[in-house]
Amino acid sequence: MVNPGIEKRRLAALERLGILDTPPEERFERLTRIAKHYYGVKTALFSVLDAERQWFKSRQGLDESETPRSVAFCDYAIQQDKILLVEDAAKDPRFRNNPLVTGKPHIRFYAGMPVREPSGFKIGTLCIIDDKPRKFTEIELDVLRSLASIVEDELERAFLSTTTGEYVKVSHLSRAIHRAQNVFLTSDNEHAAFELMLNDLLALTGSQFGFIGEVLQRNDDAPFLKIGAITNIAWSPETQALYQEVERRGMIFDRLDNILGLPMTTGEVIVSDSVASDSRAKGLPEGHPHITAYIGIPVFSGDRQIGLIGLANRLGGYTARLAEELEPLMQTVGNLIERKRLYQEKREHQKHLEQAANYDALTGLPNRRRMTELFEQELFEANQRQGLVSVCFIDLDGFKDINDLHGHAVGDAVLKSVADRLLASVRAHDVVARLGGDEFVAILRDVNDERVYARLLEAISQPINYKRNVLHLSGSMGVTVYPEDDSDTDQLLRHADQAMYAAKEAGKNNYVLFDLDSHYSRKERIKVIEQMGTALELGQLELYYQPKIHFGKQRVEGFEALIRWNHPEDGLLGPGHFLDHIEYTEYARKVGNFVLGEAITQLQEFQSNGLPYTISVNLSPSHFLGPGFRDDLEAALCDCPVAIRSHLILEVLETTALDDTDRVLENVSACRELGVDVSLDDFGTGYSSLDLFRRLAAQEIKIDRSFVFDMLDNPDSDMIVSAIISLSKSFRRRLVAEGIESAEVEAKLIELGCELGQGFFYSKPLPLKQALDWAQRFDWQNRDTRNDWVI
Repeated sequence: MVNPGIEKRRLAALERLGILDTPPEERFERLTRIAKHYYGVKTALFSVLDAERQWFKSRQGLDESETPRSVAFCDYAIQQDKILLVEDAAKDPRFRNNPLVTGKPHIRFYAGMPVREPSGFKIGTLCIIDDKPRKFTEIELDVLRSLASIVEDELERAFLSTTTGEYVKVSHLSRAIHRAQNVFLTSDNEHAAFELMLNDLLALTGSQFGFIGEVLQRNDDAPFLKIGAITNIAWSPETQALYQEVERRGMIFDRLDNILGLPMTTGEVIVSDSVASDSRAKGLPEGHPHITAYIGIPVFSGDRQIGLIGLANRLGGYTARLAEELEPLMQTVGNLIERKRLYQEKREHQKHLEQAANYDALTGLPNRRRMTELFEQELFEANQRQGLVSVCFIDLDGFKDINDLHGHAVGDAVLKSVADRLLASVRAHDVVARLGGDEFVAILRDVNDERVYARLLEAISQPINYKRNVLHLSGSMGVTVYPEDDSDTDQLLRHADQAMYAAKEAGKNNYVLFDLDSHYSRKERIKVIEQMGTALELGQLELYYQPKIHFGKQRVEGFEALIRWNHPEDGLLGPGHFLDHIEYTEYARKVGNFVLGEAITQLQEFQSNGLPYTISVNLSPSHFLGPGFRDDLEAALCDCPVAIRSHLILEVLETTALDDTDRVLENVSACRELGVDVSLDDFGTGYSSLDLFRRLAAQEIKIDRSFVFDMLDNPDSDMIVSAIISLSKSFRRRLVAEGIESAEVEAKLIELGCELGQGFFYSKPLPLKQALDWAQRFDWQNRDTRNDWVI
């Protein structure tokens, strides 16, 4: 933020230079031409910044002679001591909505080096501009620094060659008028505008003291003067005290019977060259500076007096002739003050509209719209510094009860108190916003300690005293941290909101960090569901086959068909990457029907080629338990001979059998009626009762691989496998052990009486042709050689 005192001195130094609104000079034109040619840019400027505008002392490649300071890139540049480099203004939150970027000259690249006047104040810049993004290093901009240094040398040379200490002559009146127009028409700082105009008047007339103000009317139509600017130079401690008192009172002159106020009643110029003996000087307040000569000049707009200018202590005194010479400026000032009033009314109205559009009317905090803008800037700056941004979504617990019990006035007071407490709990650069209702958001920069989050909730939970009521409430907060959560502003807010609901469910009055792992799992689920329809349509799904070995017959009995996805981007995906994501969706049934259709088609080809193999397929729990399963199975088997159907084995998880026993028993019976075998898969992982085992008409039991894998080393697993084999024999069920990876495990299973086995000891799942080739080459005596095919 610009320091008003320093800015005032900077503007005074600029005024002393006398270069504003002067014609182009070759000494500066030559330097901007060099800059434009050397860097190959569209525009090069020597830009000077006064209070309200950016004026170009020298310009190459630009038609305009000035722009408002409010849109000037150079205004940013003079706030720092090095080159301001903007590689792409369209991506910079500070400039992307700037009319010089969105409109002519369509600035995309800017580099500006501050230029200082001889006493050290930065008055402007030497800058280069282009309409396309560029990348320059600091070293590449050394030439710009050198050229700016030459500009400073030229300014110093010109300054030293002129006579110092002389006041500006009345012949410079036109320049003062021009400055007055610029100040009043472009400034939204009324006090600064009056200050600059008073400085001009003092310089033009050679006066020591002065004031300038607006004449206003009280309710009884009595005029009074609202001071816009008053001199406070070289006053004594007594006059300084008076000045401060006047400033505290709002700088109001309401005496109409002394030399200062008399022009407000007469409308005439008042001149006095001997104020000490002038009877009209009565009533000057104690501590008023000593005045030797004075002139009071009324200011008019049309025939209405709207202002008053007082000047004092001019060497040689004042004459009415001086007022006449100043008349063009007085007329300009009168018109401008009147226009300024209208402009101020418009500005106030606009300010109210902007306040309403960007800030919450109750708490004064940024609303969602303004918060989004600040949020985007925080993310941009975090990327620049490689920092963090914590997004804290806060919802008040118990606020509705307070509102219902005590009324909306109390509820509003509570919201204001919460807003104040949140602001007091964060740093100046952090953002606190109200989204509406009892929802707040805090955007915190570079927080590495979670105790900061707890401090926000502690602030909210402190009792609130309001009109003899002691109110208690708390907050639930969700937090997500950028860039670990690498999302845009909308997504980050949603994620923090989701975490807030988790905090509510966890008991309120606490905070929960957003679960990124669960989020990515949900994203993957959505991705799979969105792509599965295309995968089915384009034939990207394929069955791989793992051989099942009959121990007694010492040959390949059949295959288990396992689904794979030939993903166009991610390559070959196993079922673990997508089956869980489509469970309980329409695609669980569609994929299940695809698998059934492929398996039955393949069994028919086996029969045509004289191959006796069976095929086992895994059924999705939601598909098997769904109401349309029997119809789907009948449709798949409609062209399949009965003799082939018995070679199809449908594998149902034991845990599925426990989910809906009646439906499972019904569908297993349907499979038997249609001539299809059923296998109880992953047996041992559930908690089936003997009664269910007895009633479940499954022809095959598959021992879960987790027990088979470590049965030689884990007595519990060995005992479970032995029990399952014994139970299966008692109920005359076919038995398959999956997950066999060694000859020792195979031998143990054969010893216990297991009939069939499958696992990597024999073969990994293979594409159909490779699986059939493997089966043709299978040799029981040499079965312990691994294949090298990939899953």
